Amino acid sequence: MVIRTCIGCRERAEKSTLVRVVATGDSPVTVVLDRDGRLPGRGAHLHPDPGCLELAQRRKAFGRALRVAGTLDLTSVVEQLAPDAGHAPPARPT
Repeated sequence: MVIRTCIGCRERAEKSTLVRVVATGDSPVTVVLDRDGRLPGRGAHLHPDPGCLELAQRRKAFGRALRVAGTLDLTSVVEQLAPDAGHAPPARPT
């Protein structure tokens, strides 16, 4: 069992219950979901929950976790994790 920490809520959870995000590009840096866990580069993990996404944005956790300075484009992640994105994220353990 592999354990990772959510960059939003800071809770430790099994890797299978989190989604991985990766920074791509140079200017501006785009953060994308890596559902297969195969994209190159430094990754960070997040619960597939809009609440954790908001916490991570508010805490500026993406830049720190991905070790990227400057402006980050989170549009792709926000669209895919939005409550109306058309997919049901895996349930978070309680």
